[in-house]
Amino acid sequence: MNRKDVSDNGSERNTMNITSFSDTILSLTKEAEIALAERFAHFDAVSFQGTKRVLAAFAEYRVSEGMFAGTNGYGYDDKGRDTLEKIYADVFGAEAALVRHSIANGTHALTIGLFGLLRPNDILLSVTGAPYDTLHEVIGSDGKNAGNGSLADFGVEYRQIDLRPDGTVNDTAIADTLDQIGDRVKVVFIQRSKGYLNRPTLSVSEIGRIAVLAHEHAPNAFVMVDNCYGEFTEEMEPTAVGADLIVGSLIKNPGGGMAESGGYFAGTARAIELVSYRLTSPGTGAEVGSTLGNNRSMYKGFFYAPHSTAQALKTAALAAYLFEKLGCTVEPGWNDPRYDIIQTIQCGTPDGLIAFCRGIQSGSPVDAYVSPEPWAMPGYQDEVIMAAGAFTQGSSIELSADGPLRPPYTAYLQGGLTYESGKYAIMLAADAMLKTKQN
Repeated sequence: MNRKDVSDNGSERNTMNITSFSDTILSLTKEAEIALAERFAHFDAVSFQGTKRVLAAFAEYRVSEGMFAGTNGYGYDDKGRDTLEKIYADVFGAEAALVRHSIANGTHALTIGLFGLLRPNDILLSVTGAPYDTLHEVIGSDGKNAGNGSLADFGVEYRQIDLRPDGTVNDTAIADTLDQIGDRVKVVFIQRSKGYLNRPTLSVSEIGRIAVLAHEHAPNAFVMVDNCYGEFTEEMEPTAVGADLIVGSLIKNPGGGMAESGGYFAGTARAIELVSYRLTSPGTGAEVGSTLGNNRSMYKGFFYAPHSTAQALKTAALAAYLFEKLGCTVEPGWNDPRYDIIQTIQCGTPDGLIAFCRGIQSGSPVDAYVSPEPWAMPGYQDEVIMAAGAFTQGSSIELSADGPLRPPYTAYLQGGLTYESGKYAIMLAADAMLKTKQN
């Protein structure tokens, strides 16, 4: 995160008043919590069902203290690692899973998944429009940096089917395209969340419908889902309704705020086998990979995950209510169904987006004193401003906000380990936006 720090010589710092709120924000927050009571109860109910699944799996696989011990070197016979992967598969309705602390982020996990499934002359077909910004160089779809090792460099062809103007998936175009080139399509790629696009997030049932359509018209293709931000927002995951592979980051929902790094894959046994050969090497696959003392935090994080996700959903719904009342366009609306933890808020101006992010930063438990600044972040086409005062760098299940400086200057808010801390930061951001509008 690019920022300006406080220092002893009085350099610029975040000077927001964090001791009080305006009467307008106090009143709106009280009104919001009354209106959101039913939505909050729904989030709690989903969290309870998720927790039941997790605890049932923990009991089934006899989780014990000995599984938290780390291994080193090759990591052969790491009982804690192997058991956690069985638990992920069970909870996510999959045949198999891989869960590794060594995966750097969601983009890294997706890269492993794509390279694991695709071969030269295969076609990667994205059916939800352009993927998240950081995947463009991985795929080679931007035409830049040839020779850097993208899928295009290895002879994988990329095609995409854009969403309809209303943001829905174009079933007819998917069926027609697969009928024409289905024998060469190896991966049908679905991005569950909106990324940096103003479009709806897909529900599990919608993803299931797309998976059935894809398998009908391209039976040899893998349906792969970027599941980032979506885990535990519903009572099922896409693997339970036909996806061959789902991929995510442990510093998002499934890590519960406890895992300090890592990623996961869940899906069919064949998909996981192929991914494991890219994760390590052909022949060794999932059999190797020492855990180096990270098992405890990954188990603990998965235990917390349903609850932490519910806290993030409550924070997002509160933000939707407040900022809609302040005249911003938000998606989803405060009373709409939610299929991921991301809340978009169109701030309208660069100053509005910057004020919003600085408000979130000032309510963070770490680095609350710094002032975020837009910067040219690697992998992104526009300058990006990010607010993230997290215990784990880059953790999206902890409250953070970011957005590219391009119209309509949309803030992408996610996370909130506790509703109380999320509420506090949202109120600060609302106050900051209100002052910007008044000025």
